[in-house]
Amino acid sequence: MDGNMGGITEKSGEKTVLAVVFGGQSSEHEISRVSAQSVLENLDKTKYEIRMIGITKQGEWLRYDGDLALIGSGEWEAIARKRRQGLPGCRTDERHSLSNGLSATGSFYGSSCLSLLSNGLGGEPESPVDVVFPVLHGPNGEDGSVQGVFQLAGVPYVGCGILASAAGMDKTFSKIVFQHAGIPQARHITVFRSEIDGMGSVVGGRIAEELGFPCFVKPANAGSSVGVSKVKSPADLEPALREASKYDSKILVEEFIHGREVECAILGNEEPIASVVGEVIPCNEFYDYAAKYLDDRSETRIPADLRPEIAEAVQNMAIKAFKALGGSGLSRVDFFVEHGTNRVVLNEINTLPGFTSISMYAKLWAASGIPYPELVDRLVELALRRHGETGFSIERSASCTDSRLGKEATD
Repeated sequence: MDGNMGGITEKSGEKTVLAVVFGGQSSEHEISRVSAQSVLENLDKTKYEIRMIGITKQGEWLRYDGDLALIGSGEWEAIARKRRQGLPGCRTDERHSLSNGLSATGSFYGSSCLSLLSNGLGGEPESPVDVVFPVLHGPNGEDGSVQGVFQLAGVPYVGCGILASAAGMDKTFSKIVFQHAGIPQARHITVFRSEIDGMGSVVGGRIAEELGFPCFVKPANAGSSVGVSKVKSPADLEPALREASKYDSKILVEEFIHGREVECAILGNEEPIASVVGEVIPCNEFYDYAAKYLDDRSETRIPADLRPEIAEAVQNMAIKAFKALGGSGLSRVDFFVEHGTNRVVLNEINTLPGFTSISMYAKLWAASGIPYPELVDRLVELALRRHGETGFSIERSASCTDSRLGKEATD
């Protein structure tokens, strides 16, 4: 199975040039930085030549080569800006970044996304990037946007491709996929921001009739439980919808499943494998943003105390969801195990789960016998393997051949 391969592919004794991209323009910017710091701290420096590229909340791409500890805190950005401004030939105006993104020595320190494509992800002309690890969460990082950038650049990247990333990020769309795959889910209704005004008589009535209370209200395209509310009564519904609408124009309202929250990690491409199942015991009423990142009273049990047949059902369903979405590389799949019935219900899939020191993805694999550094190696290998199998279309191959022929004709 491709989740069980060994370490990274050797390059004739050379290190693999790995670009770690972090930050991003989403409400999960801060979590991305903490995840990236954790990934960087666990990379084997004897195997990788590491390049760090941060995306600011304003959308700038900045090369960083300082202390890893300053990434999680956010201090990296001021240092990267200062370094860029001190380089000859560099300008802060993004309109000029395409021509000035390279310093006089050819090093990349700050540029737009377009210049990033042209300049090989911050590498020297003789040392291009081999693979990118986009440690990005939320919109503009986990939704296929940046995956498209790397695919256009012809650079292998860790994680799911464009389609799976986009479908996985949009909870309403992924529910359609999982429904057609026959995977049990909570009942749900989609509400648009434009429907909130005057919703009491129409949308509110439909939610009360079809889902009842309590129910959950969440942005369709967001993660880390940002903008999520547990609504206990009709009076609380409109405020919850308005809160969710701050993060997305499309809102998902789901029925409340009274059950245990369990998670399973997936690793692989065409033949993925599943980790042991873990359980989250939130300190708050549900596993919200504060319970995940701000309050250390939440508990995790790995492996979860489940009957073997239930744990196996979770693992099988996680693989089924991953395959239905067309996933590759990694995902974390979240479920409910309903009290009383032990019915397994899919909650959601996360195509770029957190990699912080407390995040479940790495902890689940560590409990399954794959420590963090080895896990990163496998993810890089999966990215290179997928790119080698699917990275070049017939058209691109023909174009490359034509370019080489043209060069030879002029030599």
